[in-house]
Amino acid sequence: MSIFSRMTDIIQSNLNSLLDKAEDPEKMVRLIIQEMEETLVEVRTTSARAIADKKELGRRYEMLTADSQEWQRKAELAISKSRDDLAKSALNERNKAQESADAVASELTVLDETLAKLSEDIAALQAKIKDAKARQNAIIVRGQAAQTRLGVRRQLSDHNIDDAINRFEHYERKMDDLEGQIESYDMGQKTLADEIRELEGDDALEAELEALKASVAKTKSGDDATAQH
Repeated sequence: MSIFSRMTDIIQSNLNSLLDKAEDPEKMVRLIIQEMEETLVEVRTTSARAIADKKELGRRYEMLTADSQEWQRKAELAISKSRDDLAKSALNERNKAQESADAVASELTVLDETLAKLSEDIAALQAKIKDAKARQNAIIVRGQAAQTRLGVRRQLSDHNIDDAINRFEHYERKMDDLEGQIESYDMGQKTLADEIRELEGDDALEAELEALKASVAKTKSGDDATAQH
């Protein structure tokens, strides 16, 4: 087995694994947004319960505060009637009511902080959902493109690379043979252009020959004239 075959097997295996794990992008995006929306509903439900608890605690705080004030009034009345024993008991009840009111006030503070945090969470989650919906189409298109590319890669890897290369080289060799046969037919055969070039070459040689003869004759005449003098 060649290295290309081994690579093909590895690539094929990896691509199959990726495609098996790949989800429908549109479905996945829709499910993610749905999950975010369900989480938003849960947070809002929690906020609604917290608001209801706050209202109930508020009524309880008002009741305990009023109760504390009433025991304060009763203690003052007992003192005005010289009933210190009753005044002491009234003050004790006032203190109990006030302690309960203070405890409820602490719970209200914690609840206010919780509601503020929930409000921030709701705002952040709403922004994320809005952003996800705005990007939904782009994400779907990217997912579909990725799946298409994976499919193409898998189809390409289905073919044996060695065989493809061998076939290519085989056809390339056949083209070389055909071109060689065509060129062999042209060998030894003169074309019209070749014959014309030969005629032009002959004319040029004749012209050079005549020029040389004239030059030699002129030189010889000069020499004869010099000898006579």
